[in-house]
Amino acid sequence: MFNRTCLQAAAALASMSLLAGCGLFSDEDTDREQKIAVGTTSMPSALDPAAAWDGSWELYRNVFQTLLSFPTGTTAPQPDAAEGCRFTDTGNQIFECKLREGLTFSNGDKIDAAAVKHSIDRIRTIDQKGGPNGLLGSLDKIDTSGDRTITFRLNAPDATFPFILATPAMSLVPPSQYPADKLRDDGKLTGSGPYVLDSYNAGDRAELSKFDKYKGFAKVRNDAVTIRYFKESEAMTTALKEKEIDAIYRGLTAEEVVELQEKRPENDHLQLVESVGADIRYLVFNPKDRYAGKLSVRRAIAQIIDRGAVVNKVYQGTAEPLYSMVPKGIAGHTTEFFDRYGEPNVTKARDILREDGITEPVPLNFWYTTDRYGSATAPEFAELKRQLDASGLFKITIQGKPWEEFQAGYQKGEYPVFGRGWFPDFPDPDNFVAPFVGAKNALGTPYESPEITEQLLPQSRRESDRGAVAGQFEKAQKILGRDVRLLPVWQGKLYVAASEEIGGGERALDPQTVMQMWELYRKASW
Repeated sequence: MFNRTCLQAAAALASMSLLAGCGLFSDEDTDREQKIAVGTTSMPSALDPAAAWDGSWELYRNVFQTLLSFPTGTTAPQPDAAEGCRFTDTGNQIFECKLREGLTFSNGDKIDAAAVKHSIDRIRTIDQKGGPNGLLGSLDKIDTSGDRTITFRLNAPDATFPFILATPAMSLVPPSQYPADKLRDDGKLTGSGPYVLDSYNAGDRAELSKFDKYKGFAKVRNDAVTIRYFKESEAMTTALKEKEIDAIYRGLTAEEVVELQEKRPENDHLQLVESVGADIRYLVFNPKDRYAGKLSVRRAIAQIIDRGAVVNKVYQGTAEPLYSMVPKGIAGHTTEFFDRYGEPNVTKARDILREDGITEPVPLNFWYTTDRYGSATAPEFAELKRQLDASGLFKITIQGKPWEEFQAGYQKGEYPVFGRGWFPDFPDPDNFVAPFVGAKNALGTPYESPEITEQLLPQSRRESDRGAVAGQFEKAQKILGRDVRLLPVWQGKLYVAASEEIGGGERALDPQTVMQMWELYRKASW
């Protein structure tokens, strides 16, 4: 996906059903207006980076800078606002960055070491529920030296800290417009990334224009981007077919992907770029609920769920069953949930419940968000309900809410069982385990597991070679499989659908599965 020449891209994407031609339309047309319109069903939940640990990062990555980032083709953090960064000790506890010279925010304010410190300190001070402070558990304090040097002192060894600095959560903001102790609430955004946010209409669109004073790794190949937010994928796909938008990222249903793969006559002007995804879907169980809090109930559900049926019926091969919180393609991936529970088996599930004295069907409410992960989420939960009800052991009610309401509900502990998606913060197994455990986690549902949080994660973070930490994460997943506080369901594939006149789709996805809008451009005509 990340190779730079057309020939290499075609080879790497040989499994794709549709691929834009390489020979005839290979160059940018500098005479045409380079304005791109992109559709998505993933809407920001907040404009302030201190508030969001979710798909809002899609917008953040394009309008903010971070000290480090993930340019296309890399899986290790590279400099962005920083000129360079490194651990200065042998214990992975002191990390130093030096800023590029002459950086400014889009409002003209200077980016200096004090602004960097302010940007990250405020995340911890505000400590927004569901926000990114959970990523900063290893940070002790930040020191500055002069205008350009920032030193991060950690309370424990953490080889993943450079990866954390490369997440959009650590976006740099001007102190003059982002209070140190509260969220910015004027509906505006000020950054120093490749684009400036000219206007934002929640639930409708974001208008971005190229920031001429941007200094970073990105080569911006267009002049402006409109991001259109859709509640339903059908309307979004129709907009692409009718040339109201140029590309789609996030939210295509399986049916729509299959249709594009078939290359029907009405879709001749479209292309589909496919990439292996690291995004996952899983169920979360509330330990305070009368039923979901019972280990026997959770294990019985794990024993019944037929992931293959979900993937085949709902996603038509555009996803694959997942038996590990760490997906395929990431070090430490296992098949723990299959190894422990095997094929779906109602008899075994019944025995598990009866051993705990449960003989009547267990009533449970399953909750999902209606406007975050695409239109297939509702059919997915309908299929889960069908499977569990058919066992005779459960009586499932499914309910959906828009993301903001849904998020507020699970953070308050209102849902017995709820579905979440996870798009990785960074490509490391730590990021598929650490965010979900501990008293404060990304789910708002405490999951105390001292063996993971106090032993396995600290051990793995002492290791700079991230390919050598598989053992710790295999052990962690045995614990996750035993406790069933989280139940992995499927791992997705990533697709960018676009007009054939749009180039750069194969380079537009970074290792965090965040859309890098600057890679898109209009191809030249003959």
